Amino acid sequence: MTNPIDALLAEKGVLLADGATGTNLFAMGLAAGEAPELWNTADPDKIVALHQGFVDAGADIILTNSFGGTRQRLKLHNAQDRVHELNKAAAEIARGVAEKAGRKVIVAGSVGPTGELLEPLGAMTYAEAVEAFAEQIEGLKAGGADVAWIETMSAPDEIRAAAEAAIRVGLPYTYTASFDTAGRSMMGLHPKDIHGVATGMAEPPVAVGANCGVGASDILSSLLDMTEAAPQATVIVKGNCGIPEFRGAEIYYSGTPELMGDYARLAIDAGAKIIGGCCGTSFVHLKAIRDAVDSHVKSTRPTVEDVVARIGPMRNKPANESGAPSGERRERRRRG
Repeated sequence: MTNPIDALLAEKGVLLADGATGTNLFAMGLAAGEAPELWNTADPDKIVALHQGFVDAGADIILTNSFGGTRQRLKLHNAQDRVHELNKAAAEIARGVAEKAGRKVIVAGSVGPTGELLEPLGAMTYAEAVEAFAEQIEGLKAGGADVAWIETMSAPDEIRAAAEAAIRVGLPYTYTASFDTAGRSMMGLHPKDIHGVATGMAEPPVAVGANCGVGASDILSSLLDMTEAAPQATVIVKGNCGIPEFRGAEIYYSGTPELMGDYARLAIDAGAKIIGGCCGTSFVHLKAIRDAVDSHVKSTRPTVEDVVARIGPMRNKPANESGAPSGERRERRRRG
């Protein structure tokens, strides 16, 4: 498989991934409960504007508008028979923007959770999950995606199913988990164990890491665990823009551009090779991350205490070796 990420890393050292999909599409008029993937055909100009905004802010990697692109997620919107069409369109739109950038921009095919639990906790079999992800990734590949970007996962088995699907389809892949439950994923995955999830697969991942979660300080704590466990690994960190809070029916994020720039500097010092933003991260925030990545000289590895002092308090306690996650949440969130 061609690996565009390693080639661009060799040239640039640290890569900038994009920001929030949902947050920015809501600002463009997406209604609560509406499937962003439907806009790939119903309102493609807005998806072009989303990607163009991130490219203009300096993104090296843009994620397709396909996070909920499996038939299980699309069934919620009576679009389960449009998997190939919508994912192909998502990749084609991103590819069109990338080709006009005047520099190398990698198109990453976003693959989120199916929203179903695998056996024995749920009804979905591993084989069914592989088939669902393969159907989606076939569409992304047909539209021109360079890599399958498996994200916001909580269950190791679901990560493996998506990875197996990417290998079957013939795309290199990355994967990230959301460590949002007592410092672990909802299904108990510890950040330090992220590297072993794909052990034994026919092809290894291009990169692994974390995205989303509960706040910038928390994801940086997870990053420290991941890079300590495998210092030479290519690790992704794509954190939320500060801490989310409800104001009435709306979600606001506490992160300023200045905070997200400092988040990026800490991420570099902690060993991240691919840095971006998740929920709440606007084009302005991403430009601040770009400026920080370009100007920062890697310095001393931070501690959790350093992170808290500069970014703010953590919402969860760091993951420990033996404690099980508490307060498990069943909700699967849409990225952004």
